[in-house]
Amino acid sequence: MLSEEENIKKYLESVIRTIPDFPKPGIQFKDITTLLGDKKALKLTTESLSSPYLEDQCDVVVGLESRGFLFGTNIAEILSASFVPVRKPGKLPSEIISETYELEYGTDSLEMHKDAIKKGDKVIIHDDLIATGGSALAATKLVERLGGVVIGYSFIIELSFLNGRKKLNHDRIESVLII
Repeated sequence: MLSEEENIKKYLESVIRTIPDFPKPGIQFKDITTLLGDKKALKLTTESLSSPYLEDQCDVVVGLESRGFLFGTNIAEILSASFVPVRKPGKLPSEIISETYELEYGTDSLEMHKDAIKKGDKVIIHDDLIATGGSALAATKLVERLGGVVIGYSFIIELSFLNGRKKLNHDRIESVLII
């Protein structure tokens, strides 16, 4: 008999669609739009992402563009924290800092407003998926450059075979589904 947590994970896995060869050949893209379209899965995912941090004193949830925005704001609301978007280049209107990183299919950059994080803010970094860990590490560098302290990471899906967890080198990495 499966535990309640195992049943939740099994259910969430069942509603996530895999798109082969997207955005390029060899990539098995985990499409969470099917999860978003299922109200039960949406609620369970929000609860599963928030629950590990309910006892922490989080000041800010940082969500990575763009799928990290979808649950990042919900997590922030539940944790009584603020939300900060980390965006791709050219999308933030005020003064920014930038960090370039490598991902499993190329390179990219992320940006954050210079005034988004205050010195000493306790921060959770959230994205829908961790693969190689490049984007989460870039977000970490942005947070730390502004004086924030990363207290943990939050992901819906972790592709464990790509070892992103190792790149982050942090004690607190919470993934709802580990594949």
